[in-house]
Amino acid sequence: MKKIKLMIIAGEASGDLQAANLIKSLKPINPYIEIFGMGGKKMAAEGVEIIYDIIGLAVVGFFEVLKHLVTFKKIFEKLTGLLETRKPDAIILVDYPGFNLRFAKVAKEKNIPVIYYISPQIWAWGEQRIHEIKKYVDKMVVIFGFEETLYKEAGVKVSFVGHPFLDIVKPLWKKEETIKTCHLKHDSIKIALMPGSRKKEIEKHLPAMLKACEIIQKKIPNSEFIISKIKELDQRIYNKITRRSKIKPHSLENRPYEAMDIADLVIVSSGSATLEIAIMEKPMVVIYKTSFLTWLLARNLVKIPDIGLINIVAGQRIVPELVQFDVTAKNIAKESIDILTNHKKIHEIKEHLRKVKAKLGEQGASSRAAHAIMKFLNP
Repeated sequence: MKKIKLMIIAGEASGDLQAANLIKSLKPINPYIEIFGMGGKKMAAEGVEIIYDIIGLAVVGFFEVLKHLVTFKKIFEKLTGLLETRKPDAIILVDYPGFNLRFAKVAKEKNIPVIYYISPQIWAWGEQRIHEIKKYVDKMVVIFGFEETLYKEAGVKVSFVGHPFLDIVKPLWKKEETIKTCHLKHDSIKIALMPGSRKKEIEKHLPAMLKACEIIQKKIPNSEFIISKIKELDQRIYNKITRRSKIKPHSLENRPYEAMDIADLVIVSSGSATLEIAIMEKPMVVIYKTSFLTWLLARNLVKIPDIGLINIVAGQRIVPELVQFDVTAKNIAKESIDILTNHKKIHEIKEHLRKVKAKLGEQGASSRAAHAIMKFLNP
């Protein structure tokens, strides 16, 4: 079997995870693959030579990114230099569109095949990017069925493989073990708080979440709260906020699916976590707050009515979402209480979530993606 040298670029923790699962599926198809690039611990664990570690790159928002331009420029130059010195047979880009689409252009100019796994959200904003993709990307491997339709209509080579979350979203602990570990009561109403995976998101979201919990507890006295924490982040970020709260929430580190599993409701920062919660079939309230300038710019760019990925995939608002100035303790509490005290509403939301789950395809997405990539490289 022919030896293949691949360069792979993932810029965030979610991309690192999906890239690692993809690599795990590529190896059995061709054991002679050499892979290097940008990523994190999970990719490194799969044998990838990490040229640049993504720790510290998790910035969000247009103006926040501007502050780190010098860093991004240095990384970009270092990686593009490797196209000449290492001469990969192909590039695999994973999500991270702001960086990766620019990289695709450079790779294409050097006649290196470009494969893009997990599409930029062209359906939400930046529709013109589909023309860039057609120009610079040789093969799109997408995780939503509606993305396949968009790319086919634009004349882009595309394969729909389904969503990789269907393989990984499952708790490793039994509910009993999680309840015991968190020192929770069996008969309480449990609310999981997922403020985000970045420092800025936690600082924007967690204070409002905790104040909302105070209101919820007055209305539902037997309610308990669990913060889903990111272990790799400085824990002082959480501690500084929780110290100021009257609520003393329990916490779980790097156990998001266990937190979801025991929850009656999840209050969550908008993002891919909303799909994970949908797979677990748990009602949720979606929130998102960013800097004022970023929000102002995004408001003019985003062309769809909802920002929550769960609502976008559903094609309608099936769970409440609160954005920017609507992210208040009062609003979060109201939406949460409205769900928790209405059994009919809970049933309806769960029905909608099951339909979304069905739209995500079947298990085995990473394996199908690996086969689509190898078929493209060896037609």
